[in-house]
Amino acid sequence: MTTTPRIALGALLDRSREVITSLQEPNGAYPASPSFSAYRGYCWFRDGAFIADGVSSAGEADSATAFFDWCAMVIAKHSTRIDDIVSAAAAGTPLPDEQMLPARFTFDGGLGADDWWDFQLDGYGTWLWAAAEHAERHGIDVAPWRDAAALTVDYLLSSWDRPCFDWWEEHSEGVHGSTLGCVAAGLAAAARAGLVDGERAERARHGAEQVVARLLNDATSDGHLVKWVGSVEVDGSLSALIAPLGVIGATSAIAEATRRRVSEHLESGGGVHRFRADTFYGGGRWPLLSCFLGLAYAAAGDVTEARRLLDWAASTADDEGMLPEQVDGDLSAPEYQQEWLDRWGPVATPLLWSHAMLLRLAAELGVEQAEVSA
Repeated sequence: MTTTPRIALGALLDRSREVITSLQEPNGAYPASPSFSAYRGYCWFRDGAFIADGVSSAGEADSATAFFDWCAMVIAKHSTRIDDIVSAAAAGTPLPDEQMLPARFTFDGGLGADDWWDFQLDGYGTWLWAAAEHAERHGIDVAPWRDAAALTVDYLLSSWDRPCFDWWEEHSEGVHGSTLGCVAAGLAAAARAGLVDGERAERARHGAEQVVARLLNDATSDGHLVKWVGSVEVDGSLSALIAPLGVIGATSAIAEATRRRVSEHLESGGGVHRFRADTFYGGGRWPLLSCFLGLAYAAAGDVTEARRLLDWAASTADDEGMLPEQVDGDLSAPEYQQEWLDRWGPVATPLLWSHAMLLRLAAELGVEQAEVSA
């Protein structure tokens, strides 16, 4: 994969804002990818929260606010389901996975009719964290989101230690390092930003501490974070726990070991694989994961490494300035690529999450203003 950009970075950043805001639904939902067969018509809480954080950091405050309004609408729509989940957990009879909240919803907040690997907890922590970051960044009143935040906090506190699917809709048997990090970030942010108050805020703060303790005690190996409890492998998503989520101090020994491990085991020429055993579309490199790793390096003060990763992510844009979900050229399991092409067609392009992470890393590095005006 060449690292020569097809489009100047400043223009690509403008294009990324345009892609995200123009494709956003009128009610605030972000389509994961508008034309990709398996994603069409759905919005993920996790992807959407990171998309909102990306455009918020780039100055598109109204777009991000609309997404969090959508999150609040969806949570309210499923409040009875949440109450049932929380009550069952408190009674010691937790509901089965298929009755838990899904990872993705239709644009109108429905559950959808397609089979999916749905039970994932991380998105519910991520939306709380991203909403808090957005409100603090732009001085926005969080009052419209408080009822939904309270339901979300109760849901996470009731269920955070359950195994569930990871970011990639895989390995439902595991308690994943990235999931724990997203939950901890959301609970802590909800209490900090006033999304919840009083006794619930205290429970959220205490819950966040418990989740971080589990993460550090059980989801580490040889001094670095791991893919799931009991594993020794890393996952590209773990960089997010260092930055932007800030669950792990950027200059801590565990952050340094995690960055080094992800770089050594998953990065190739600036592109970052999801994990070493990945077979999805042959196991390519993901621009959004390069940006997460770049954010982790930037948080530790290594601007040179962060910029190198940003430049590689930008280089994956096509001639129309569209960023893909992943690229080939250095596949970890090339024998599986055709299977996915036959099943779902070409790789998702554009992927809004990729565009958002480019914006987020560029904003962190102060690149956007400097290069758009150059």
